Amino acid sequence: MATEGLVRLENIWVHYGRIPILEGISLSIEPHDFLGIIGPNGGGKTTLLKVILGLITPSQGKVSILGEPSARSRRHIGYVPQHNLFDRDFPIDVWNAVLMGRYGQTGLLRRYRPEDKKVAREALETVGMLNYKDQQIGKLSGGEQQRVFIARALVAEPRLLLLDEPTASVDSTMQVEFYEILKQLKERMAIVLVSHDISAISIYVDKIACLNRQLFYHGSKEITPDILEATYKCPVQMIAHGLIPHRVLKEHG
Repeated sequence: MATEGLVRLENIWVHYGRIPILEGISLSIEPHDFLGIIGPNGGGKTTLLKVILGLITPSQGKVSILGEPSARSRRHIGYVPQHNLFDRDFPIDVWNAVLMGRYGQTGLLRRYRPEDKKVAREALETVGMLNYKDQQIGKLSGGEQQRVFIARALVAEPRLLLLDEPTASVDSTMQVEFYEILKQLKERMAIVLVSHDISAISIYVDKIACLNRQLFYHGSKEITPDILEATYKCPVQMIAHGLIPHRVLKEHG
């Protein structure tokens, strides 16, 4: 059973039609956690993030954020999706793209207040992009764009930041800088990072969960071969799930 935390998931099941996508997921995310989630394609990682956001309603189970249903508490979450689809020729600069993240506070038709601009400036400074504020976002590199998208998420002043494959289009040099930014942000909020890059996230995150419809999680960043085998559907002898060890003897297909 997951313990109380910033985010609490209890026995979450998600089905597409009759096909289970998530099976019995229980997880607690604490303030200032830096949790990495790994697993194969199609294992439910993005679906799990959308359940936390309240964008997908579970077939079974309960999700709460700060003790409230996720749909009512979405304002506490910043989200950077895997694919930011936008017209690269659209004439919007970095400054206005980031300010759009304040719509939750200002509303779509209200003018930005001095406070909104102050928060946007601080967010751009945090990700090292303030000097780019007047540039068209579509002209930036993939790594620079990801920094802007994080700044846009930060201006909502979230308690939790969800990142879905944020370094997929970022070169290796900028990846190191990117993860260093996340280390700083962890002092202000909890972070959940979905990635295929096991080696990179094992350096930076505090905890790692392996997800392939079921969640294999043991509250630390140590990944045993057994957990990886279980996640990637190979024979497994022993895993640790939550705080209670479980022995699994059957082979996974």
